[in-house]
Amino acid sequence: MTQTTPTIPTAPVVPTTAAPPVRVRGGARAPRKRGGSLLWHLGALAVLAVVLYPVVWVIGGSLKPGDEIIGSLQLFPTDPIVDNYTRLAKGIADIPVSTFFVNSTVLAVGSVVGVLVSCSLAAYAFTRIRFAGRNLLFGLMIGTLLLPFHVLMIPQYVLFQKFELINTMVPLLLGKYLAVDAFFVFLMVQFMRGLPKELDEAARLDGCGHLRIYWSIVLPLCRPALITSAIFTFINAWNDFMGPLLYLNEPEKYTVSLGLKMFVDQDAVADYGGMIAMSLVALLPVLAFFLAFQRHLIDGMATSGLKG
Repeated sequence: MTQTTPTIPTAPVVPTTAAPPVRVRGGARAPRKRGGSLLWHLGALAVLAVVLYPVVWVIGGSLKPGDEIIGSLQLFPTDPIVDNYTRLAKGIADIPVSTFFVNSTVLAVGSVVGVLVSCSLAAYAFTRIRFAGRNLLFGLMIGTLLLPFHVLMIPQYVLFQKFELINTMVPLLLGKYLAVDAFFVFLMVQFMRGLPKELDEAARLDGCGHLRIYWSIVLPLCRPALITSAIFTFINAWNDFMGPLLYLNEPEKYTVSLGLKMFVDQDAVADYGGMIAMSLVALLPVLAFFLAFQRHLIDGMATSGLKG
């Protein structure tokens, strides 16, 4: 008989896995990223300094005497004065400065209302109403952007002179109510094309016409385009110099831009201190208008305006 040796049980062999290598974040790329970010911020600060330098120069110049403004490299005077603002409060050539600001406000607000109403109506017609020659008329309207103002300046002046409208605000405001600003019409057309037409169909089922659809549905959804057009229109109308120079003859009807011209008399003697002080004051309404609508502009751009 053969004897068998008993087998001793052994523990099962558990395969060992090597631990994954620990990755160290950053490494050699971290200094490169930090260096690129530093350069980007330095470049942004340099651009910001270039943009803000004229504003800082105007603020400093308004606190200097007139003979120290030209040729002085110092931004802020060692002894600031307020005589420039005191003379500004007394008026220019016996005309209160508030007169110029009132005239500019009438022109700017009237231009904003005219552009928003007329251009939005024209944009609604191009996007929501089918009529013969729609594409042709839209192309011709876009083509007017290629016409410089100087080409139309003399014919327009002769036309308004025949109607005896010179020295009034009508030549400056009439075009705003006739949708002649093709850029803003194009802006609103592009925005309205992104709105679903199912909204119009649902409104028609409820018995709404074009006017009700325009006012209650399309116009509220076009708030970003309307606010953008309002901001640019206000700035352009407030800073307009050529238009008031052509059509306004009496100093009592001058805007702020023409009021600044009155600081230089016929003998070429310029009151630079008063001119710069008034320039700084003239910036405040534009800045206030932009800041008042900036939040609505950003909110409108961030959201599409369509919910649910």
